[in-house]
Amino acid sequence: MSALLIVGGDHLGKIRKKLEHEGVEEIIHVSGRKARMSQKEIPSHVDLVLVLTDYINHEFSTAIKKKANKQDILVCYSKRSWCSIHQSLNKADLLKHKAKTKLKVVQ
Repeated sequence: MSALLIVGGDHLGKIRKKLEHEGVEEIIHVSGRKARMSQKEIPSHVDLVLVLTDYINHEFSTAIKKKANKQDILVCYSKRSWCSIHQSLNKADLLKHKAKTKLKVVQ
């Protein structure tokens, strides 16, 4: 995955390094604390939006979901724990896709 937009949480801590280890090339983080942030557009190169549900209000989450749907970007929801984030990404098949691209098909 080339770019991931994370919405929610004041800081990511070790989550950023763990995502990089999983193959995420660019991590864009928006805390969601300021009301103006919901007016900004999602960058066009983003592959996935990850919403940290325990650090964001419902109105902001809805605004992000609508923008992502307009741009055909997948949205995942998770708590701010690595275990929860990893499960959400697996459900989205993004980490599995990375593993499949590493395997070579021999015929």
